[in-house]
Amino acid sequence: MSLAPHATELCFAIGLGDELIAVTHECDFPPQALRLPRVTRNRLPEGLSSAQIDAAVRETTAVGESIYELDEKLLRELEPELIVTQALCPVCAVSYDDVAALAAELPQPPRVISLDPHTLGETLGDVRTVARATGRRDEALDLIARSAGRVDRVRLAVRGVRRPTVAALEWLDPPFAAGHWMPQLIEYAGGLDVLGLAGEASERVEWEAVAAAEPEVVIVMPCGYDAPRALLEARAYADRLAELRASRVVAVDAAAYFSRPGPRLVDGLELLAHILHPRQVPQAPGEALDL
Repeated sequence: MSLAPHATELCFAIGLGDELIAVTHECDFPPQALRLPRVTRNRLPEGLSSAQIDAAVRETTAVGESIYELDEKLLRELEPELIVTQALCPVCAVSYDDVAALAAELPQPPRVISLDPHTLGETLGDVRTVARATGRRDEALDLIARSAGRVDRVRLAVRGVRRPTVAALEWLDPPFAAGHWMPQLIEYAGGLDVLGLAGEASERVEWEAVAAAEPEVVIVMPCGYDAPRALLEARAYADRLAELRASRVVAVDAAAYFSRPGPRLVDGLELLAHILHPRQVPQAPGEALDL
């Protein structure tokens, strides 16, 4: 059972799709995941603005609660042998403590593993973690080799180029500078992140601080949103973004390529390299929508 979208993607990537018995309400990739039972739901009401979502998340997590609800009845009925979840971000999945506590109550307690990478390298380490728990060693080694090869090709393609300054914003109201693996991806893609710190949590920033950093390229990547929704967010804050005086502002599919620390982060790296250096990396997955 997977209780995090990036865990679901990883399980499918190493051939565990047929063994998954349930996923979260946000697990939408690969398409086969949509056919599996959902054991979570969002507790936040529909139609909230970015500012309202931020306020609701802060209020909920401040009292130690999750914005997601676990279907305990269904989980008990399914009797999983292994639960793969995460504790890295309280906004991205049900509480790890709640999952571990419930698992311990089951007649046959399942093993619970948490995938909490902070860097691109640690996401590849998670592949090994899941492989050891499921006997998928060969499939894991193949995925790691293919991913590492793609990363190396991007880094080689942009070697020696001039590195534009980049601001990656994973929320706009209030603005948040993307952290964790994003600064590393930007570096590998041939850019210079002027806001985030590799391996550190995403951090709230003021618009004045973003402007003072003088980014040449602004990547609008609201956490969990696809590219069209990200573009709508960018347009809603077009005046603020214009004040940054960047040469280019683009909206990307964060849900697919950046928010989830799964196998598609390598796709995100290729997309970033294409945005920053289209001559060196002429093709990439996904799309970048200019404001």
